[in-house]
Amino acid sequence: MKTVETIAQLQAEIRAARAQGKRIGFVPTMGNLHEGHMILVDQASEECDFVVASIFINPLQFNDIDDLGRYPRTLAADQEHLRDRDCDLLFFPSVDEMYPDGQDAQTTVSVPVVSEGLCGNSRPGHFDGVATVVSKLFHMVQPDAAFFGEKDFQQLTVIQKMVRDLNLPFDVVGVPTCREENGLAMSSRNNYLTSEERENAGHIYQVLNDIAEQIRDGKKDFTELCLLGKQTLETHGFQPDYIEVRSAKELKPATEKDSELVILIAAILGKARLIDNLRVNLN
Repeated sequence: MKTVETIAQLQAEIRAARAQGKRIGFVPTMGNLHEGHMILVDQASEECDFVVASIFINPLQFNDIDDLGRYPRTLAADQEHLRDRDCDLLFFPSVDEMYPDGQDAQTTVSVPVVSEGLCGNSRPGHFDGVATVVSKLFHMVQPDAAFFGEKDFQQLTVIQKMVRDLNLPFDVVGVPTCREENGLAMSSRNNYLTSEERENAGHIYQVLNDIAEQIRDGKKDFTELCLLGKQTLETHGFQPDYIEVRSAKELKPATEKDSELVILIAAILGKARLIDNLRVNLN
């Protein structure tokens, strides 16, 4: 695996791969890689001939400067993980390389409707930052397919809508969430948890499954189900941000007529803000 730090180097490597007729798969990340990321790389390897990963901690999507400073930076370990999974190219740009005219002068991308509510309420401007940096990376790499985890369901929906709306000529592939033994969705932010908190964090997945089971049993008062879920989390030491049931396709608040649903949770435990979701198909 080769690591490059400039856009010119990145595009030269991709041109060479394309000249050999290779299909390009892309996995954008912020580093501090875990098995959930590696599953994305594996999926890209299955569907493509040349796998590009990026590591860039994007300041535009952080509305808390302290959170940005705390985000783990583990390049050497990340490179080793990617080599072990046969990634071909790692793009590791600096902030100046990504935003040469400064962040304040950067053209931004905003994806309406699906960016609103949920994490969009708690993290103002977050999804504009995500859409902007991912759009830039897509134009740099010009992949045949890009791979994102379903754990960040709102983010995945934002990116899929952006690609559709801007008529970008490739697929965005959602890959199922990778979980720890207790059901906790794998995330770089799990590193903020103590060992006791990490075990306790499995209650998020239990609440998701409890709500899903009640919906499958015919209960349609989503507001009440979510309120009970919040109360359950609170009894286990969480500070719930939100629990909502939404339509899986458009991410609008679910109605009784919707049959493809997604339950979404965000909650704080200790120093970590954790998110998770579960799809429910009633067809």
